[in-house]
Amino acid sequence: MIDERTFFSEREFEYTPDQIFAAIADPERLARWWGPEGFTNTFDEFDFRPGGAWKFTMHGPDGADYWNESFFESIETDRSVVIRHDCAPYFTLTIAIEPRSDGSNLTWTQRFDDAEVAQRVAAIVGSANEENLERLTRVLGSD
Repeated sequence: MIDERTFFSEREFEYTPDQIFAAIADPERLARWWGPEGFTNTFDEFDFRPGGAWKFTMHGPDGADYWNESFFESIETDRSVVIRHDCAPYFTLTIAIEPRSDGSNLTWTQRFDDAEVAQRVAAIVGSANEENLERLTRVLGSD
């Protein structure tokens, strides 16, 4: 955690920024890696543009369903995506991609609106975000 409301993960990839960005922008590929290990996704709406809605259900490995409603605050091709999670728990996720000589560096910054909520979910968010990035790595390697 960076502070009482913000979680941060960073990962170096052997893939270019455009390869990583494509795995975010393509709903079929995104559905394959979004969420912690064992989760699957059903996307109801995916309007990948600034202000566009993203509505989906995450299906947990225990059979529970988790409704998510978000929108894309900003998108910079091959550089960043800012996602506003517009249902509880409320947060903003910034995914930033920087080119490197041998691939890319990705940062994942998740800032909750409420510090108390962030503290309640802290035990799962850090590891869940890392699992997200592991799943992204596998999708990039399989395409």
